[in-house]
Amino acid sequence: MAWRRMAILALAAMTLVVGGCGTAHAVTAHPSKAPAAAQPGVQNDAVDDGQPDPAPSSASSPRASGSPSGPAGPKVRGKSGTPPAGLSGSPGSGHGPFGSMTTTGSAAVALTFDDGPFPYTSQVLDLLARYHIKATFCVIGRQVAANAELIKRIVAEGHTLCDHTWSHDLNLRNRSADQIRAEMQKTIDAIHAVVPGVPMKYFREPGGMWSAQTVSIAVSLGMASIHWAVDPSDWTRPPIQVIINRVLSHTGPGSIVLMHDGGGDRSNTVVALRTILPNLVSRFTLIALPTT
Repeated sequence: MAWRRMAILALAAMTLVVGGCGTAHAVTAHPSKAPAAAQPGVQNDAVDDGQPDPAPSSASSPRASGSPSGPAGPKVRGKSGTPPAGLSGSPGSGHGPFGSMTTTGSAAVALTFDDGPFPYTSQVLDLLARYHIKATFCVIGRQVAANAELIKRIVAEGHTLCDHTWSHDLNLRNRSADQIRAEMQKTIDAIHAVVPGVPMKYFREPGGMWSAQTVSIAVSLGMASIHWAVDPSDWTRPPIQVIINRVLSHTGPGSIVLMHDGGGDRSNTVVALRTILPNLVSRFTLIALPTT
């Protein structure tokens, strides 16, 4: 009997040891996953890959997995000489490169058109008028005087003007402070010669090639720096349906959308807008960036 009791006790001990080892393996074989760390400096579709176009303003491509960022950073007072309420121009306040803005600060979507005024600008304005949409036009200063009537029409129809520098210098960020300021101020002066007193509250860097200095100088001139959340790379003249798909699939609440009315053949952009505009206006409130 004694040897049988000892055998039973030994068997029980072995069972406990084996069970404990199995439990430990079950815990260590499937550890819980820690949340993935956020990638610093990456803001959805607003990442700049530095590729210029013939008269470039766009430097990034849409990502299939991208989504627009949430509302932008802190608002600033909308008095004269400061960036307007709704977008902040203070360096570092936005979510784009060097604090530039990629969203409107609300659920509204802002369409922006770069590199005009240009022959295609009038066609873009016609389509915007058809769908009762206001937008923002980032204009090149040296093209203003020769296209004064287009500038007047942009303002008369309730759109916002944005400073896209005098000469569209892709190396602007490496210029001296005086040269950078002159590129911005000459554009403001050219616009005011055509439409005196029109608010100039926004600046966009040529090619999206931002620097802290250009953002800071824009602020000193009362302008918020605007990047983008959606870029269909229409300046590369992809097929019309590609432009349509990129804009419609990437635009969400608050997106600033980059497109082009100048800088080359924009016929594909114009045709794409015939589909893009009615779709977006059915899904979002579309606004010109506010100037007050």
